[in-house]
Amino acid sequence: MRPAYFTLTDEGFAPGESAKSWWVPGMIHGRLLAGLLARELETTHGDPEFQFSRLTVDMFRNAPFEPVQVSSVVVRQGRRIRVTEATVTTGIGAVARASAVQLRRGEQPPSPVPTRTPPWDAPDPGTLPRSVHEFGDEGHPARRRMWIKEKSPLVDGEILSPFVRAALAADMASPLAHRSEDELEFINADYTLTLSRDPVGDHIGLESGGHASEAGVAVGHCAMHDTRGPIGYSMAVAVANIRNV
Repeated sequence: MRPAYFTLTDEGFAPGESAKSWWVPGMIHGRLLAGLLARELETTHGDPEFQFSRLTVDMFRNAPFEPVQVSSVVVRQGRRIRVTEATVTTGIGAVARASAVQLRRGEQPPSPVPTRTPPWDAPDPGTLPRSVHEFGDEGHPARRRMWIKEKSPLVDGEILSPFVRAALAADMASPLAHRSEDELEFINADYTLTLSRDPVGDHIGLESGGHASEAGVAVGHCAMHDTRGPIGYSMAVAVANIRNV
């Protein structure tokens, strides 16, 4: 097990060395802020009778490499729906926020849906040597696929929950959908994760489903899987961030 990304202290969540952004020196990686937001929403507002069915994360400001605080509120509490919001704050103010929709679990309708996403034919993740393994689809060269397994705890002393694991993996929709053959020149400003159920096991798979871009603005999406089958989707909005060599 690798060192945790954060340690909970009296000042908030203190980032470890592995939490550094690879986009901007001296900043915290945005996907880890998304993980903290998901953790807060689940810890404070989670309920076994409700499914986190949608999580939208807005990453609108670089977070300096210092302890961060996370808070949340209930927006709507109903019999079949719960809406909550969370915010990450640093010494410079709010840097990221998330909104979540939880829907009450119930009886599944008996009629099958013709357009249901099929299970993918990806390799068994247990046979792959690395924690992040990307591979293609010979029949569809533009379709990228990836298995992800988190090797580090998000917070020291805590085990990743299935929902937080999915939230961390969902950020990878941006590089999978928006990367050219050689470079990733779009940085995502947000992403939306939708889940019909929580993932099972340590591995989460993503399969790129589309990309569109014009004038430096890109949108893209991926289907998400675990070893049992499809679990939902992730869509990322990104802006051009060309690296000058």
